[in-house]
Amino acid sequence: MYKVMIVDDESWAIRGIQNAFDWEKYGFEIAGQYTSAYKAWEAIRTQQPDLVFTDIRMPDISGLELMKRAKAQGLNTEFVIVSGYGEFEYAQEAIRHGALDYFLKPLDVDMADTFIAKLAAHFSRRSATRNHLLLDALTSGDETEIRRFLPLPASTAVCYYQVFAVYLRSDIKGIRKLLSPEGRNITAVEVEAGSRKLLVVRMAEHLSSLEWTPDEGVLTETGIQSVGISSISSQLQQVSKLIKEADLSASHIFLEQTSAAVHYEPKLHLMKPCIDGLYTIIHGNSLDDMDVYITGLQKYFRNHHLGMGEVVYLWNQAVGMLINTYAEELRDMELEFLNYSEIKERFEDFASLCSFLHDVLTVIRQGSSRSLQEGDILSCFNRMVAYIDRNFEQKLYLKDLSVQFFINQVYCCQLFKNNLGRTFSEYVAELRIRKARELLKHTDLSIEQIAVKSGYVDYYYFNKVFKKHCGMTPTKFRKS
Repeated sequence: MYKVMIVDDESWAIRGIQNAFDWEKYGFEIAGQYTSAYKAWEAIRTQQPDLVFTDIRMPDISGLELMKRAKAQGLNTEFVIVSGYGEFEYAQEAIRHGALDYFLKPLDVDMADTFIAKLAAHFSRRSATRNHLLLDALTSGDETEIRRFLPLPASTAVCYYQVFAVYLRSDIKGIRKLLSPEGRNITAVEVEAGSRKLLVVRMAEHLSSLEWTPDEGVLTETGIQSVGISSISSQLQQVSKLIKEADLSASHIFLEQTSAAVHYEPKLHLMKPCIDGLYTIIHGNSLDDMDVYITGLQKYFRNHHLGMGEVVYLWNQAVGMLINTYAEELRDMELEFLNYSEIKERFEDFASLCSFLHDVLTVIRQGSSRSLQEGDILSCFNRMVAYIDRNFEQKLYLKDLSVQFFINQVYCCQLFKNNLGRTFSEYVAELRIRKARELLKHTDLSIEQIAVKSGYVDYYYFNKVFKKHCGMTPTKFRKS
């Protein structure tokens, strides 16, 4: 909610402004009402509201002077000037000095909704811009950049940092219970990282304040699907690392579709049996054992509560072994080293990843005897590509498409490389980034909206993919 203060030396005028608008409907809440401009200035200086409605002419301090003081102190507070008809020139002067807008007393009630909706749209755009800059700063590892955005304590005392990655089932509600529980002196900064994903940087002067895990009741009450909790660090430049830890932990939903708060706990030391078993199958000519191995693999991950970090390790170890051993046979497969975001984008869940590995091993065991030039296969493939071209904004998984168009997913990989010269993932990414570029050039949509319309629900991941393809972030692309 955007915080609003109302300042007017006449109480009836304050009541008129308060009653004229449906504040809550448009995301505003009234944080203070003042007939004294002096008291109003103290509140503005200390509480830094998002918006101030102020009469332009008041005893001692004018609305214009309030606005000038706020600008001089670098406060990120916007002002709406309220004036009578005889003071219209003053209102125009206020606009020249940076007032967001003005309205004349008495307010036309028929115009109230239009006016407040216009203000809400402005704050939504401002919030989105700040969100982009904040996310870029936090993930940069640049301490100077991070300090520009985080409300760090003025004292030289040690400050501790922790990150929550929150995946939501629905819109955020009651999230404060998660960010800063009662009795703990915690400062929390929220960053929207997707349409259903929130990053929360939590700061406290005492380590014990951060040592807390939300219970299942809080998760259910707030509509949260998953919370990933990073380790704690006293180093500001470690925030980027903490974000990755939290996101890896929250990604446990890739393995188990259950609500939980998961602390970051790498368990790579438990992966040796998984890697040894895979090595035996690939290098020991034991491909007939792959069914038992894949089934046991999923059970092993479940029993030992392994997470996304271990999934990434397994995938990249498997890719390395397969490419080194069957380079020619797998030349056109979509086998490449991936990070955790790329794995989640490519596979719906851990079972899908295991299914793909099983199909690859099956092709190796059977030999690639099927001709890829058969007319029925190419016909099905062309229909698949046409479907992708029409629906690339949706969630697309190769496993689902292969079932829909009656082509083994391993053969699909080969068909993409042989016929389109790129992998399935590369083809879909190119379509999405092309759409994003067009929307950035020709619309005023927020970057979050553009990410969703281009097929990316995770803005953080969209930012990385866009930069990989275009050499710059979406924000910088739009400016250029």
